Amino acid sequence: MPVREWLLDLARDERKRIGDDIRTAEFGWPVGMPLCRSISSHKGLWEVRTTLPGNRTARVLFCAYKREMILLHGFVKKAQKTPKADLDLATKRMRGLE
Repeated sequence: MPVREWLLDLARDERKRIGDDIRTAEFGWPVGMPLCRSISSHKGLWEVRTTLPGNRTARVLFCAYKREMILLHGFVKKAQKTPKADLDLATKRMRGLE
């Protein structure tokens, strides 16, 4: 599911928090931890990290393409480690840009 549809399925306050963090990353680039982090195992892939109510964590995976921030995949983390399937999906979408 593309990031836009994923965001629309979330509660309004969650969308606002994630949207604010995405805006901060986009217009304040380069931004480091704790807001953004590169995914070392996947070259060119970055994540925006957002803390949601209820001690939950959302991630939006993105890349920079032609000087633009491209949102590739979003999800709410259920475990400490980012699931391989989510990383693979974002990587596949990133490769589709080339």
